[in-house]
Amino acid sequence: MADVPNRNQLHQENRLSWNEATKAHNSHKSDQAKFFKAGGSTLFPEEKELLGDIAGLSLVHLQCNAGQDTLSLAQLGAKVTGVDISDEAIDFAQKLSQKSGIYATFHRSDIYDWLAETANTNERFDIAFCSYGAVCWLSNINLWAKGIASILKPNGRLVVVEFHPVAMMFDEQWTLKYPYFADGQPLTWSDGISDYVAQSAGGLTPWVYEKGIENFRNPYPSHEFQWGTGEIITAVLEAKLNLEVFKEYSYANGCKLFDTMEELPGRRMVSPSDIPSIPLMYSLCARMPILHEN
Repeated sequence: MADVPNRNQLHQENRLSWNEATKAHNSHKSDQAKFFKAGGSTLFPEEKELLGDIAGLSLVHLQCNAGQDTLSLAQLGAKVTGVDISDEAIDFAQKLSQKSGIYATFHRSDIYDWLAETANTNERFDIAFCSYGAVCWLSNINLWAKGIASILKPNGRLVVVEFHPVAMMFDEQWTLKYPYFADGQPLTWSDGISDYVAQSAGGLTPWVYEKGIENFRNPYPSHEFQWGTGEIITAVLEAKLNLEVFKEYSYANGCKLFDTMEELPGRRMVSPSDIPSIPLMYSLCARMPILHEN
């Protein structure tokens, strides 16, 4: 895997693009504090099953975006920390935590910086969690996996639920357009991060969808990274984590990745009948070995 020499610059351009996109995304989500006060959750059954009972456990939600899933995790009884590069997302998450009365700690940081800084402290976590559109923003998959291993407790777990890299090879019209193997090189979008919440409508707003900002155009470019499943699993194994679960799914939760996707109950999005099924989502769980004294 060739390293990207200007990774930090790409990260900062992504931060600016996320700041703008987050404003548009949250404009469609109505009164989120009211939703959470009423016991609402944005988690899907897949991540709940993989996580299991997290009451009383310490959990870091990496690339937590605006905190909706983070607070949903906190409602399950975990002591939760959320980390994201976007100023707008973390500011929103902190305010949503206060308004909803659900406590979580949030940090605005580049994920790589936060992992390195936390590794140099005594803080360790029972679970590191990330989901749905997180891995594609990682500019170095090996450094990510090793960083996670450095902040997990012995027997701690990495839990990932993510859109499948095979699905990322197609454009919105199901045309095969992008490479599966990218050798860590960025794919740059001049029009930046889109308003995918508007595109998915009720799929990402389990309460009430609002029209919000219309015809959103992001003034900042964004840079994504394509990692194949083999690269992801290898990075986890080379970080000395023990792989316990790897599953693939023929549906995607919440997000309408393609124009003609059909929605099933539970906000599951599937390929239309005239398109052969492909893996749209995967999950991964890996565990930190227990250290034994000689």
